[in-house]
Amino acid sequence: MNQDSPLDRRRAGLLLHPTSLPGGHGNGDLGPDAYRFVEFMAACGFSVWQTLPLGPPHDDLSPYSAQSVHAGNPRLIALDPLVEAGWLQADQGPRAEEKGWDYRQRRLSEAYQGFQRHGAAEQDAYAAFQRQHKYWLDDYALYQAIRTAHQQYAWFDWPVELRDRHPKALATARQQYGAAFEQCKFEQFLFYRQWESLKRFANDRGILIFGDIPLFVGYDSADVWARRDAFQLDQEGRREVVAGVPPDYFSATGQLWGNPHYAWDKMRADGFAWWKERIRTQFTQFDLLRIDHFRGLEAYWEIPATAETAVNGCWRQAPGHELFEALQDEFGRLPLVAEDLGIITPEVEALRDSHGLPGMKVLHFAFGGGADNPYLPHNHVINAVAYTGTHDNDTTMGWFQQLDESTRAHLFDYLGGGPEQMPDLLVRTVFASVARLAVIPMQDLLELGSEDRMNRPGVPDGNWTWRFRWEQIEPRMTDHYQHLLHLYGRI
Repeated sequence: MNQDSPLDRRRAGLLLHPTSLPGGHGNGDLGPDAYRFVEFMAACGFSVWQTLPLGPPHDDLSPYSAQSVHAGNPRLIALDPLVEAGWLQADQGPRAEEKGWDYRQRRLSEAYQGFQRHGAAEQDAYAAFQRQHKYWLDDYALYQAIRTAHQQYAWFDWPVELRDRHPKALATARQQYGAAFEQCKFEQFLFYRQWESLKRFANDRGILIFGDIPLFVGYDSADVWARRDAFQLDQEGRREVVAGVPPDYFSATGQLWGNPHYAWDKMRADGFAWWKERIRTQFTQFDLLRIDHFRGLEAYWEIPATAETAVNGCWRQAPGHELFEALQDEFGRLPLVAEDLGIITPEVEALRDSHGLPGMKVLHFAFGGGADNPYLPHNHVINAVAYTGTHDNDTTMGWFQQLDESTRAHLFDYLGGGPEQMPDLLVRTVFASVARLAVIPMQDLLELGSEDRMNRPGVPDGNWTWRFRWEQIEPRMTDHYQHLLHLYGRI
């Protein structure tokens, strides 16, 4: 790889979404606990923090179907810095009837009022932020303002003149819902400012931030509403086909995601301008990016919009090579990682390799097959990211406890050791991999079981809410991971 690549040497990382941090109200945020986590990582010798996507989620809290590919999740905005800035008065915390997000929303509204009264010194910075992000910010803020005024209905269920973006209707909405419009823009200013501060703090301590780009975007999103021509929709904005994957390791009926598919011909016609804008935003937030469902850039699973499962879909070609060439012309070297799990064909591998992108090696998929299993450590390659498991997997302890006897026998025959050494045995194995970057979920560092997993694919409820506690981190862990990362050349 090029000398200036984020993966210019062997590194180790932790996978933890900021919502999983301690502190905050209802979920972790970008406040003091985020900085403490960076210091913990640095003390252990980790040099990569991998997150999930940071966009604003819907009620299911999934970061993989956000309301914008550009906006940050306002649930992550920390309140402490707003008090320190003098824009927010300290208080006693949530009222009895307030849940975490309700409280944070009220306090963010109070912070904007305080900013208008006491934020004169920051007005130039706020104006500059609005100019820099105008290519997406106004559409997103208007989308949120209209959505709030219409009881959170999706844009395709709005009155026709708003759904179809009639200029006069949009001008009226912007005036009528002006307070919500301005509040939304202010919250994005806060998110970006806090995220940039945290990223700078991490980078100064030798830690790279590793982000995640869902290939597809949420149907009910500002992106689809503002650019219907870029997606396969009918005249009323309804989906004609939707995204998902066929039956695989995770689900016998596949996964029906419901995202609209891109109108690739139209995207190709304007030089992939929409994608260039999307990547430009992400490159301001991250040092390294994973493209989730990378294989969909070679061929994607197209499912009729009326289908109840993902079984009866078909493969369609995507212009991946043309897209990457356009992005390379725009940005130069692309610090991207291909999530190449699932049904991977020689054509997908060729797309990944021809653009020099690292793929992924997940040890949870390594055992129970033959010696040619690509996830077994002896088949790993340098230009890759190795994992024990990902956010979609069970924790390593949970995974191990559910293995059948033959797979357990294969595991210990291959690695040596016994059950009492799990999950440390798999953690050591991933650090020993030749892959340039090795990542473990925070749950594996804490040796947690299935009750602490982040996501269960195909299960609609109860995901994305896991959080760790500082008391779960034992004093020995810092020295232990310092030793392991030295041992395997990852410091």
